[in-house]
Amino acid sequence: MNIGVVSDTHMPRMARALPLALRDGLRAHGVELILHLGDFTAPEVAELFREIAPFDAVAGNNDDAALRTHFGRRKLLEVDGVRIGMTHGDGMRGTPLERALDAFAGEAVDVILFGHSHAPYCARHGATWLVNPGSPTDKRRSPRYSWALLELAAGRVTPTLHYYADKGAQADPAAGSPTPAA
Repeated sequence: MNIGVVSDTHMPRMARALPLALRDGLRAHGVELILHLGDFTAPEVAELFREIAPFDAVAGNNDDAALRTHFGRRKLLEVDGVRIGMTHGDGMRGTPLERALDAFAGEAVDVILFGHSHAPYCARHGATWLVNPGSPTDKRRSPRYSWALLELAAGRVTPTLHYYADKGAQADPAAGSPTPAA
């Protein structure tokens, strides 16, 4: 199963529609689920992703009370035998990475997904993958826009980060940045 992972779309302020490279990339990889890690800022953003695949999310610090109530701020999902923790990563102490680790401390998770920093990140911490997809619409200090793909097979997860330089460009499905298998 392939899962698309996005965060920090900040729509409609940062984009009026999903970037072509993101839409094309999600479709080219045949994602069967899209997970958003907060700061989508408008409820209609969920519908844009649902046109591609089923959608789930957690709310971020820039999402309103209705989005926080509907999606919650932290989730733990089990998909194809893989335990996936989801959090936005905002807070007062530490970095988004440290806060993501703290959000699932003591829990058996295979991958922790987080956002907030708009900075792509993908690395193992012990037996757990930590993945921040960056942002597909607001790269801030990152050189390119980004999103992540989780490939699930036989209870294992392989994450990859995918990048593009132009929000209006078509996707190159081979433009991912492979990460070693878990």
